[in-house]
Amino acid sequence: MNAPQSELRTAPYTNPALPIPERVEDLLSSMTLEEKVGQMLQLDARGDLEDLVLGKLAGSLLHASPERIVEARKLVLTTRLQIPLLMADDCIHGHSFWPGATIFPTQLGMASTWDPALVEQGARATAVEVASTGLHWTFSPVLCISRDLRWGRVNETFGEDPHLIGALGKAMIRGYQGDGLTDPTAILATAKHFAGYSETQGGRDASEADISRRKLRSWFLPPFQEAVEAGCRTFMLGYQAIDGIPVTANKWLLNDVLKEEWGFTGTLVTDWDNVGRMVWEQKVCEDHVHAATVAVEAGNDLVMTTPQFFEGAQEAVKRGDLDESLIDDAVRRLLTLKFELGLFEDPRIPDATQQAKVIGSAEHATINLEMARRSLVLLSNDGTLPLDGGLNASDTGRAEATGAPMTIAVIGPNANDPHAQLGDWAGASGQINWLPDGHPRHLTSTVLDGFRAVAPANWTVTHARGANIGHLVPDPAGATYADGQPRPPMFLAAGTDEAMLQDAVNTARNADYVVAVIGDTVALAGETKSTATLELQGGQIELVERLLETGVPVIVVLIQSKPSVLPQAVLNAAAIIEAFNPGMKGGQAVAELILGLIEPTGRLPISFARHAGQLPIYYNQIRGQHGDRYADLSQDPLFAFGEGLSYTTVDYTNLRILSENITADGQVQATVTLTNTGIRPALETVQVYVADIVTSVTWAERELKSFTQVQIMPGQSVEVDLSVPARSCSLVDQHGHRIVEPGAFDLLVGRHSRDPLILSAQFRITA
Repeated sequence: MNAPQSELRTAPYTNPALPIPERVEDLLSSMTLEEKVGQMLQLDARGDLEDLVLGKLAGSLLHASPERIVEARKLVLTTRLQIPLLMADDCIHGHSFWPGATIFPTQLGMASTWDPALVEQGARATAVEVASTGLHWTFSPVLCISRDLRWGRVNETFGEDPHLIGALGKAMIRGYQGDGLTDPTAILATAKHFAGYSETQGGRDASEADISRRKLRSWFLPPFQEAVEAGCRTFMLGYQAIDGIPVTANKWLLNDVLKEEWGFTGTLVTDWDNVGRMVWEQKVCEDHVHAATVAVEAGNDLVMTTPQFFEGAQEAVKRGDLDESLIDDAVRRLLTLKFELGLFEDPRIPDATQQAKVIGSAEHATINLEMARRSLVLLSNDGTLPLDGGLNASDTGRAEATGAPMTIAVIGPNANDPHAQLGDWAGASGQINWLPDGHPRHLTSTVLDGFRAVAPANWTVTHARGANIGHLVPDPAGATYADGQPRPPMFLAAGTDEAMLQDAVNTARNADYVVAVIGDTVALAGETKSTATLELQGGQIELVERLLETGVPVIVVLIQSKPSVLPQAVLNAAAIIEAFNPGMKGGQAVAELILGLIEPTGRLPISFARHAGQLPIYYNQIRGQHGDRYADLSQDPLFAFGEGLSYTTVDYTNLRILSENITADGQVQATVTLTNTGIRPALETVQVYVADIVTSVTWAERELKSFTQVQIMPGQSVEVDLSVPARSCSLVDQHGHRIVEPGAFDLLVGRHSRDPLILSAQFRITA
C-alpha cells in the first residue's frame, strides 16, 4: 500500500501552493473505493489502532488518549496516500478528558451568564488548550432546546429559548474557530444535535420526536441556521427519528434544508453508531449494506463508530445499490476540511511545549473564575445575604472581618464533591477510561474549599456530609446492548443515614450560618440518564428539614445538572443559589457570592417546575387553552426563564419607542431608564420580549428578541438603547414559511419573562 516518497512529494495534492479544490480533486482521483469509504469512518481510538488506521483506513478518530494520538499518526505515515486523520473529542465545557485542563461550567451554567462575549472567551481558551494536544475538533456547542426537564442532557444545553441559544451558540463557534481554520489554535466547532433531538417523549433520551416540520422551523431550527451563518464547519445529527424517519436518513432535513436552503458546505457527522442503530435498534434497515446506502444517500459525510459501514458501503456500490459519486461528494467535503485546516502540511500532533504554556494557564483560570462567578443565580434571599464582609477583600483574596468572628458550617453531599461540581463530560464522568479518578483534585475548588480559601481569617469553617444521594448498580437487563456497547449501570437512591444526619445537625448547631450544598450527581446526567422524577434524591430533603429545625440560618446552594423540583423545606431557606455545574472554580465563586465579595448577576436560561406533572414548563408557550391552571396545581413555574436576584434593586421607567411604525426591513428602536435604588452596584440584564398581538396561526405569548447587560452604580440612572430587527418579529405560517406579518406588536422590557412590573409599548410593522 505504501507509495514511494518521491511520488508523494510530486503529487499535486501535496503542493500547498495549489488551490484547495484542485488538491482535493487530484487526491480524490487517486483513491480507491476502499480508501474513500475509509475516509468516511470516524472510529473509537480505544480499539485496535492498527485495524482502525491500516485495516479500515479510518479518516477520523475520537476518544484518543494523549499517547494514542501520536501512535495513530505514526501509522498514517505507513499508508499509501498518508492522508492525515481528523482527531476529535467531546471537549464540551473545556478539554474534558485532558488531565489538568481548564474545565468551565457546563453549557447550562454558561447560559446563566447571558454574556456571549464571556462564552466566546471560554471557547477560545478551550480551543487553545485542545489544539495543543493534537485534537482538531470538538463536538460542541449543543444547540438543542430544553423542553422536558427529565431529559438527561439538559445540562449540555443553553436552556429553553431559541434566541438566547442562538446568541451563545454563535459566540462559542467564534471562540472555537478563532480567526479561521488556518489559525493553529483553531478547532472545528460542531452544531448539534441536528435537529429536534431534545423534543423527547417522557423525557426519554433519543426517543421518537413527535414534531412537525412547521414546529421544527418555528423553534428548533433557528439556532442551527444561525450556526451556519456564523460559519460553523461541522454539524452532528441527533439520535432520534421524526415522523418515523431516523434523522440519519432524513433527506429533507439534511439535504433540502441544511445544504440547499441554508447553503451549508461543511461536514455532517452522525452521532454514535447512528447508522448501525438503523439496523439493530430502529430496525428500518435490513442489514449494514442497506444502512450504508440510506445514510450516504441522505447526505451524511462521516459515520461515527459504525465499523460495519466499511464493508457495507463497498458492497452497496458493487451491487449497484449506491452511486459511488455520492461517496465522492462526501469524501470531497472531508478532504476539503483537512486541507482547510492545513493538516497535510502540519498534522498538528501534540505539542508538549505549547501544552506547558496553555493548559490550565493562569489566564484561562481567570476566565474560568469569571465564568463561574457570572453563572451563579440568586433565586431567593430573605436579606441574610450577603454575609458580613461586604465588598471588602484583602490582598490575599479573603474577605475582611468587619465584626465578631463567625462559624460557617458547609454541609451536604455536594459540599466537597469535585465530580458533581464539574458535571458530565469531564474527567470521571464515565465517557473515557484514562482518567478513572477524574481531574487532579487540587485544581477544583469545591464550596468547602472556597470558604476555607476566602472566608475571613478569624472565621471558622466546619464541614459535615449529612446525607448521600445514591449509587450505581448493574442494570438487570445485562452488561451490554445488542450492538455490544456497554450498558450503563442504574442509579439507586440512598436512604437516610441517621449517624451522618445527626453529625450534620450537631455541626449546624455550633455554627452561625449553614451553607447546605445539595443537588444531583453525574450518575443522573447525560446520555441514557434521563430521570422519571425531578425530586432531590437520597437523604437530602430530610437533611435540609433537620438543618432548618436548628434555627440557624440555612443558605441552600444547588449544584445540579438541571432544575430540580424543590420541596417546601428548601423554599423555606434563608437564601437559594443555583450553581448548576459551575466548573473548577465554582466553589470559590459560591463562597465569594455568599460573603458579598461579588455581586449576583446570573439569570436563569431555563424555567423550574413545581412538579414534574407541569412539564413542559418553558415560558414561550403557545396561546390557546381552557383556563390558566390545572385543577390541582398552578401552571406557573417555580422560577421562570430570565429570573435572578441582585444584592440591590433596579427600577425600570420611561420606556419609549422612537418610531411606532416601521417597515419589515427596519428596526424597532427604543430606550428605557434604569435606576439603581440600592446601595450596591448592579450588572443588570435588560430583557426585551415581543408579543405579536394577532397572528394568522397560533403562536407564542411572548418571545425573547434582545438582551443587553448594563453596569449601574448605586444611585445612578442610565438610559439604555434597545434595538430589535423587525425581521426577528416573525412566525412560521401554515405553509411552513417564516414571515413577518404586518400588524401591531407589544415591546415588553423588564427583568425576566414573567416580570409583574414589565414595561410595555406598542409598535406596528407596516406592509
